[in-house]
Amino acid sequence: MNSYDMTITTLDKPEPDVVCILGTGDLGRSLGYRLLQSGYRVVYGSRRPESCGPVPYGAQVMEHAAAAQAASLIFVCVHREHYKFLVTLTPHLEGKVLVDLSNNLKKGMYPEPNAVYMQSLVPNAAVVKGLNTMSAWALQNGLLAGKQVYLCGNNVEAKHVVADLATKLGVTVLDRGSLSAAGELEDFPLQLFQEWRLPLRVAFGITAAFFVYLLIRDIVYAYVEDGKDVSYRIMVSLANKVFPIVSLIMLALCYLPGVLAAFFQLYNGTKYRRFPNWLDRWMLCRKQMGLIALGFAFLHAIYTLVGPLRYSSRQSLISSALNEVKNNKTTPLDFDNTEAWRRDSLLALGILGFFFYVLLGLTSLPSVGGSLSWREFNFVQSKLGHLTLFICTFHGYIYAWDRPLRASSYKWYTPPGSFLVLIVPTAVLLLKGLLLLPCVHCTLMRIRQGWERNPPRQMMDDKSTNL
Repeated sequence: MNSYDMTITTLDKPEPDVVCILGTGDLGRSLGYRLLQSGYRVVYGSRRPESCGPVPYGAQVMEHAAAAQAASLIFVCVHREHYKFLVTLTPHLEGKVLVDLSNNLKKGMYPEPNAVYMQSLVPNAAVVKGLNTMSAWALQNGLLAGKQVYLCGNNVEAKHVVADLATKLGVTVLDRGSLSAAGELEDFPLQLFQEWRLPLRVAFGITAAFFVYLLIRDIVYAYVEDGKDVSYRIMVSLANKVFPIVSLIMLALCYLPGVLAAFFQLYNGTKYRRFPNWLDRWMLCRKQMGLIALGFAFLHAIYTLVGPLRYSSRQSLISSALNEVKNNKTTPLDFDNTEAWRRDSLLALGILGFFFYVLLGLTSLPSVGGSLSWREFNFVQSKLGHLTLFICTFHGYIYAWDRPLRASSYKWYTPPGSFLVLIVPTAVLLLKGLLLLPCVHCTLMRIRQGWERNPPRQMMDDKSTNL
């Protein structure tokens, strides 16, 4: 074997880096499993190596001192109250990088951040706070693609080392500065449904608005004008009117920002100009809006199925049959072919729309969406998504039928809810239709491929200089 062959052999079999993990709990085991999958050698430090429980295959378990000596990068996966054992390891931790992954149960639990406290215990080590927003479940199942993690620390080189490792795990790293930002990083996991706040507020606002609106139209109006107490309808009938309204509007709001972004690009003549902050924030929560819409669609489907089981529905059916017998009405009613078509079309579109709804929801799951190519994911979320919006909107039009044309539908001069719900999704579909016109679509595709209507001034100056 010549020297060239020896070089190739060495390059083909690189020696993996050694990483130490202090702590063999759920987080430590999951992190070790993912590091092994990424090509690292993993050693665990434990107080009782012989009885610490199962660790990922291929990892070694040692006492704390031996494990700390074996690696220059050490992940500390223990709770703050157990940090004092690090003092006994001070000679073995000098000049090494310690990554603090701990979190607290509530804000202000301790006088100083955990990472700052750790740095005070081992002053000769470089402590980095980070990766504390990754859960053991996400590490175990490899659901890290596109996830953002944060780092902070006083040693720049130490942060680079941790950032390189985190990048190999498949996450995006954001540097938050010095170790003084550790408290902010430790508070991130305590924020409840941070990405869901705006979609939930929008959904709650739409739900409350239409609930009050339909309560006045259907319940209060019947009591004031006709003297009827139909308050029992609040629980099922009224709710089953609100749920599909919120579902359809939330689905439309899920696709409206993409349409607005396209018009911004057409107006600016470039894709390199930033969108307004409100549109950026709106586009980042489209997934959550779509899942909330799916949830309300589920409620609508369930409420529709249980509708015939209600006491009022059965009582109405029995009363109608008794009246026919009492009045000796044995002649069957005339069959209305138009009404039959309408009701069957309503059911068919509702079933199809719900099917596509569920399909969109399934592909938004990381475990499913991660297995799709970009083209496949874009086809499902964009093409099938707009088809779902069209089917559900058409379903709403068939349900509304001629109600907006009847004078009796405008109780206290207010339009029916089945008409109001169609405004936003219809506007979205019309705007999307404009974007599909050949002249508009071609220009938009050119812009998204890098073409600019007005080239930057620097390019114009370069051309004039060459001339």
